[in-house]
Amino acid sequence: MIPPDEIAARLTKAKADRTAIGSLSAEFDGFDLAAAYDVQRRLRNEAGPLAGWKLGLTSRAKQAQVGVSEPLYGFLAASDALDLGEPLVTARHIQPRCEPEIVFVMGADLSGPSVTASAVLAATAAVAVGMEVLDSRYKDYKFTTPDVVADNTSQGRYLVGSAVPAAGLDLRLLGVVLEHNGEVVATASGAASLGHPAAAVAWLVRSLAAENEGLRAGDIVLSGGLTAAVPVKPGDVVTATADRLGSVELGCV
Repeated sequence: MIPPDEIAARLTKAKADRTAIGSLSAEFDGFDLAAAYDVQRRLRNEAGPLAGWKLGLTSRAKQAQVGVSEPLYGFLAASDALDLGEPLVTARHIQPRCEPEIVFVMGADLSGPSVTASAVLAATAAVAVGMEVLDSRYKDYKFTTPDVVADNTSQGRYLVGSAVPAAGLDLRLLGVVLEHNGEVVATASGAASLGHPAAAVAWLVRSLAAENEGLRAGDIVLSGGLTAAVPVKPGDVVTATADRLGSVELGCV
C-alpha cells in the first residue's frame, strides 16, 4: 500500500480539482480502517483551526444510502463553516448533498473510554439544528468504510442554527423535517441517530479515547445525519427544521 501521506495528497487534490476519484480500497490491498483514520489525521493536521467533530452514518437511512453499516467520525475545520444566510456555492464542490443534524455545543471537556449519553448531556452547554453539506471525493458516492473515513466522512461544509439550552429537551423525540425547494423530502426524530443523539456523541468520545483525544469545551459536534441526504444544485433551497430548535435554510448558487 502507498504511504498515508500520498493517499491524503490524492484526496486533497481531488477536492481542490473538484474531480472525483475511484475507490482507494479497490486500488490498494490492505487499506483498512486503521490506515484510513491515519490518512484522516494527516488531513486534520493540514486543515487549520478546528471547530469540533462530526459523526457519520449513525442512522439506518444514511447507512442504507451509501451501503455502509457502522458509525464513523471525522473533524470539522473552522474554515468550512457557513454563516446563517450565506449561500452554498455548488461549483466549489464535486457532488454536494445536504442532510439535517442535531448539533451539540460542548460546555465542558469530555473524554474517556466509558463515557455515556448521560455524561454527554451533562457536559453539553446547548444544542442547535444544523445542516451538513456532504461532498464525497469518490465517484457517485461509491466507497467502502475505509474509503469514506479517509475522506473525512465526506465532509464538505456545515451550517449551525441558533443554539438553545439542552436542559429539559428530550432529544430522542425531537421531530426533524428536511425540505427541498419547499417540498418535504424526509422526516425523522432524534432517535434515528443511534437511538439518541447523545448516545452517538458518547460513541464518538469513546472512539476518540482510543487515540488519547476527547472533546473540549466550545467544540461543536454534528451528531449524525438523521435522514438520507438530498443532492443540491444552483437555485435550490434546503431547509432543516427541528422541533423546539427552529430552522436553518441554505440557498444554493
